[in-house]
Amino acid sequence: MGSDARSESDLPIQPLYDGSALEGFDAGAELGAPGQFPFTRGVYPTMYTGRPWTMRQYAGFGTAKESNERYHELVNAGTGGLSVAFDLPTQMGYDSDEPVAQGEVGKVGVAIDSIDDMRTLFQGLPLDKVSTSMTINAPASTLLLLYQLVAAEQGITGDQLTGTIQNDVLKEYIARGTYIFPPRQSLRLISDIFAYCHKVLPRWNTISISGYHMAEAGATPAQEIAFTLANAKEYVRTAIAAGLDVDDFAPRLSFFFVARTTLLEEIAKFRAARRIWARIMRDEFQARNPKSQMLRFHTQTAGVQLTAQQPEVNLVRVALQGLGAVLGGTQSLHTNSYDEAIALPTPKAARLALRTQQVIAYETDVTKTVDPFAGSYVMESMTDDLEAATLELIQAVEDRGGAVAAIEQGFQKSEIEKSAYRIAREIDDQERTVVGVNKYLLDVEEPYEPLRVDPRIEIDQCERLAALRKERDNDAVERALGTLRAAAQGTDNVLTPMGEALRQRATVGEVSHALRDVWGVHVPQDTF
Repeated sequence: MGSDARSESDLPIQPLYDGSALEGFDAGAELGAPGQFPFTRGVYPTMYTGRPWTMRQYAGFGTAKESNERYHELVNAGTGGLSVAFDLPTQMGYDSDEPVAQGEVGKVGVAIDSIDDMRTLFQGLPLDKVSTSMTINAPASTLLLLYQLVAAEQGITGDQLTGTIQNDVLKEYIARGTYIFPPRQSLRLISDIFAYCHKVLPRWNTISISGYHMAEAGATPAQEIAFTLANAKEYVRTAIAAGLDVDDFAPRLSFFFVARTTLLEEIAKFRAARRIWARIMRDEFQARNPKSQMLRFHTQTAGVQLTAQQPEVNLVRVALQGLGAVLGGTQSLHTNSYDEAIALPTPKAARLALRTQQVIAYETDVTKTVDPFAGSYVMESMTDDLEAATLELIQAVEDRGGAVAAIEQGFQKSEIEKSAYRIAREIDDQERTVVGVNKYLLDVEEPYEPLRVDPRIEIDQCERLAALRKERDNDAVERALGTLRAAAQGTDNVLTPMGEALRQRATVGEVSHALRDVWGVHVPQDTF
């Protein structure tokens, strides 16, 4: 029986699957038991039958005070983990009063310039009881150290802190652009973070290797997994080359994927990714600790699939995306608000997004059994197909010399752009239906009042920075930054002097500029 249907990864989908689809399928080798190699069925034996995934809400806007108020609302509403959004200057390692930051302060996240802002951001929150995920990459070390310093002021030790920094710079060169330093210097900084956290913050997830942003840029599910795992291999090699034992840092690696509305392929994607990573870690890197072989991941629903037209329809999209992530075995989940295609979410929209997860967890039966799709003709066939396509792409990266060399050649970016163009053309030609965009339109869109960021925020943030520089011991700050530069020029771990500079109230921008002085900045090649 033939079919013209294709998956998001451009793989064929049959109208009917039967036993012939699994001819030669070895369930013992390909599935195993939940919580056991190759972890296809999930990284924990009981998965959600004991407790659900961590329900996160990505929040942060304007000032640290406003964001702190939102975090208290989320915790009171039942959120078990916080996901912090930083504004663009913070993500790029600039202070709010620098000319390049003008007009962007507090726009897409919270502005954090110093320990004073971080103290305000987490005031009154139980940092030893909540898990905090920070979406920060190039200056990840700086924000993590600020978090540690604020926790210490609350009497909380490093071994009590749990959470994740994204810290995945390679995907920034591929799909997102918030890089600072050249790739190889960025890898040096990441290996320093691994070593520091192994000693000081042993429960912290030191990196969240992200396919999400590549998917948002147009990567297919197969590309999302392949390029993410290829980047992960580069990080593992870098850490090993720096003298770290694979089983000392690999258990703290975590991943970050998207969940699209194409439910079946997304479930298959997550299952295939676990299986591939387990074999990479065991067979290529000789990891012996089962925790080193586990692919633990956070999922965020697909922002790129949300529409400004008929935004309430996004509630349905997000529910399906979230369901796919849960059926695929995610460890934590953020569900987007229905209005995010228009502006920052309103409090009501953010609450509805969290309620979506709570309905899936407590009003459906999908948490009552582990990996409910295991053994399905269609699911196992799609998982195998995705695995094969992903391995082919990983090999293409390896053939170019690994992730960094392939990035320098523009390979991943070019492949993603081709996929994005294909999808855009299909939407324009109405070969792909997007409800409310190219089919089932309204004659007149209903009015919507978005959340707006007060322009006074930038002025206030700059005034606070001016006061900070007047109040602090600037000589102590300069000495600490000098020590940081010396460590960056040599081989010492830069996080120790960086932490001292931040304790002396050096700013995020000053720390980043100190490293820029030594390492330079990344300038994209023409192939990008």
